[in-house]
Amino acid sequence: MRALITNDDGIDSPGLTVLAEAALAQGYEVVVAAPARESSGASASLMGAEADGRLVINRERPPGLPDAAESYGVRATPGLITLLAAFNGFGPKPDLVLSGINRGANTGHAILHSGTAGAAFTASTHQIPALAVSTNATDPQHWDTSRHLVDHVLTWMLANPDPGRVVNLNVPDRPLDRVRGLRKAPLASFGMVQAHIDPLDDEHLSLSFAGTDAAQEPDSDAGMLVRGWATITLLHAPAFLADAELPELDLAGADLEDDDGPTTVDAGVAHGTAPGP
Repeated sequence: MRALITNDDGIDSPGLTVLAEAALAQGYEVVVAAPARESSGASASLMGAEADGRLVINRERPPGLPDAAESYGVRATPGLITLLAAFNGFGPKPDLVLSGINRGANTGHAILHSGTAGAAFTASTHQIPALAVSTNATDPQHWDTSRHLVDHVLTWMLANPDPGRVVNLNVPDRPLDRVRGLRKAPLASFGMVQAHIDPLDDEHLSLSFAGTDAAQEPDSDAGMLVRGWATITLLHAPAFLADAELPELDLAGADLEDDDGPTTVDAGVAHGTAPGP
């Protein structure tokens, strides 16, 4: 079994090491491939920096990473890194993707913008189960608490395999004996942060962030997290409404025979852009 560890905080984040150690303890062969620089807010975007037509990749390691794990710093977003991994870009296709541990919560509908969640969503579209992990601190002090919750959730995921599963885990940054427990929670209407954009003049905008009032939704993932619970939410993407009433239309060509189908994209585009196993 092989696990990809990535994030959106960058290759220097200690959270990568926590996830790598958790995967190693479960018997996975581990490769860390994370953005060379912070990519927060990247969602599942596919952006990367090239040199001579090749993605820029360096042998970099997060602090304290065990020698058993391979590690690369990639000039790309976590979504692109995960996509490349799905096409054998960092060795064999991973059986699991662990994304995080993000410095800052990823709760509510705001996860749409999260690079941490974006990597997990990308994995699921390629039938790779994924776990996105975050803690509600910009400078976490209790990585061991997150590790304890990750171990618990990983054990459950292994016992209940589902190739399209995305699990979102948020952990309070506090000692384990001060965490109330782990609970399933729905997404808050937005999340822990909101963007406020104020126009300054015709050419510039002032952007600031303010915390959502989680007290207004105490039973959501955001509300439970601030009350000391670790929260777990099962996600699914892409999603659509199969029974939706939509305005279809027949045109003159409706009776024509079907064409040869959509043009396929050569998956080999990923080959040669990243180090081999």
